[in-house]
Amino acid sequence: MAQSHKAPSGSLSRMVERVLLASPRGYCAGVERAVETVELALEHYGAPVYVRKQIVHNIHVVRDLEARGAIFVDEETEVPEGATVVYSAHGVAPTVFENSARLGHNVIDAVCPLVTKVHVQARRYAEEGYTVVLIGHEGHEEVVGTMGEAPDATVLVQTVAEAEALDLPADTRLAYVTQTTLSVDETGEIITTLRRRFPEIRAPRKEDICYATSNRQWAVKEMLPEIDLLLVIGSRNSSNSNRLVETARAAGTNAYLIDDETEIDEAWLDGATTVGITSGASAPEKLVTRVCDWFRTRGVTSIEPYRLVEEDVTFRLPVELRRELELAARS
Repeated sequence: MAQSHKAPSGSLSRMVERVLLASPRGYCAGVERAVETVELALEHYGAPVYVRKQIVHNIHVVRDLEARGAIFVDEETEVPEGATVVYSAHGVAPTVFENSARLGHNVIDAVCPLVTKVHVQARRYAEEGYTVVLIGHEGHEEVVGTMGEAPDATVLVQTVAEAEALDLPADTRLAYVTQTTLSVDETGEIITTLRRRFPEIRAPRKEDICYATSNRQWAVKEMLPEIDLLLVIGSRNSSNSNRLVETARAAGTNAYLIDDETEIDEAWLDGATTVGITSGASAPEKLVTRVCDWFRTRGVTSIEPYRLVEEDVTFRLPVELRRELELAARS
């Protein structure tokens, strides 16, 4: 973890003159839905409400919900019989639902609808006799959940090299799906390789990388010619936040991932006139405000958005919770 080197107020004014804020940034619709789900479940059922895995990959969000009475567990089997459990935005394998049913859990599934779409695609391809190539990162919760839909029919590919080395019988019927939070460019290269090697491979009707991941990478690319350094606000286990860092570095711009302002190393700012700030899809906007305040207290007065792009995507609450709240409102 980077150490903060606090300097006297105004000491950055000779270096950093301007801070630009990428747009869009921060919370996506799936994250907003998942966090609100836990908050409303706590209000409706009372504490404790159990959450399988981190509801979203941000340590600040997790700590805030813990303070309100949420209990985070690694596996559903750790949740007491009959208790309320919320599944994270990253999705789960069918076996998780089976375990919760056996334990009599009150399940609220906060999986992002865009992840659900990938699950449905993978399951349908497998049922139709295809071998499913899942493009994603091994061990990521979303990948674990998707592979669980058809474990015997799914092959994980993480890189172009793995796509080149994929060895399957000549008569194998192939289809591919992808994790929703990948690098747009890197995923495109993997898909190009798969299509060259397996011309008949079946593709999703619509790309699986979610709108928020694509939009935030696009926003960083647009801003790069104007900045000397990029700070990405997000936790280490946030896939989409890491991809934003990689996007900047691939273009030759120094970039660092920080959980909050306490992790800024002032040595990074040497020679930087303009600093860009963005945040991953699971990072709340209050963290951006705190980073901006960090620069203000050090004499930087020009802090402004770089273009302004708004997203209007929204998702309804999980049906299980929505039904309960509607019944409560009528009583």
